[in-house]
Amino acid sequence: MSKAAMSDKTTRMSKKPARKGPRNPAGLAPYVFIGPSLFFFLLFTGYPIVYSFYLSLTTNEAGVSTFAGLSNYIRLFQDSLFYESLFNTFVILIVQVPVMIFMAVVLANVLHTGIQKAKGVLRVAFFTPTVTSLVAASIIFLLILNQDFGILNFMLATIGIDPISWLNDPFWAKVSLIMVIIWRWTGYNMIIVLAGLQMIPKDLYEAASIDGAGPIKKFFSITIPQLKPVLLFAAVMSTIGTFQLFDEVFNLTGGGPINATTTVTMYLYENGFEYFDFGYASAIAYVVVVIIAVLSFIQFKVAGDKE
Repeated sequence: MSKAAMSDKTTRMSKKPARKGPRNPAGLAPYVFIGPSLFFFLLFTGYPIVYSFYLSLTTNEAGVSTFAGLSNYIRLFQDSLFYESLFNTFVILIVQVPVMIFMAVVLANVLHTGIQKAKGVLRVAFFTPTVTSLVAASIIFLLILNQDFGILNFMLATIGIDPISWLNDPFWAKVSLIMVIIWRWTGYNMIIVLAGLQMIPKDLYEAASIDGAGPIKKFFSITIPQLKPVLLFAAVMSTIGTFQLFDEVFNLTGGGPINATTTVTMYLYENGFEYFDFGYASAIAYVVVVIIAVLSFIQFKVAGDKE
């Protein structure tokens, strides 16, 4: 065989496709790892969302579930108790969210710039209410706010103020709830704002000092604009949390007196787990989701970036 023929045969052999080995199992690894999480997410989150929407379109009479279309939603928008619970929720939202975020900003600034010693201890002290058992905290507040022998009324009596019916008067019951919510969640928002403060470049403050800006000017011209995304996040999360307000109401007032502290979530609970009207409760839940989405959209449009 000539050298040219041997060279041609070698070239043809080199062009033969290589045999495929067994498929590399490493490509399946990501799906294997996320598989359990995805399964439990669909089981405990995805399925309840879909099924609750189906429930909102049904009614249950004598233990028999029947398709009712939009009747639960029509009933909801004709329900005066729903509007009252929505009004109570908005009152708590409008008062406590601005106050809580303002206090969080003040405390975060004090810890960031005003206090040099014991910063860690103070951070833990302010954040502790967030991780405190709400049942235990509720028992303590029931004692503090008791009309007859509560410590708060005792302190007011020492300065000549008559005892206040904190949990039995419609107005003061709302005030009591707002105080408890602020006590519980201000530290949580303070930690978020404090993290935002630590991300602001110090060069901005140094440049402002060179230009002769004082602390107040720096705060409104540098700190607040730089904290805008953080404050927006805190406001949105606080709004969502207020519309999910249940534990504090259930443990302190039970929605009373005279439905003065019944929130939409408390009303949802009463219909679903006291009256067992799960279709109507599911309709309330979906309307609340829509309200939260609209409010969040408005907050992003008003306070978000214009770009």
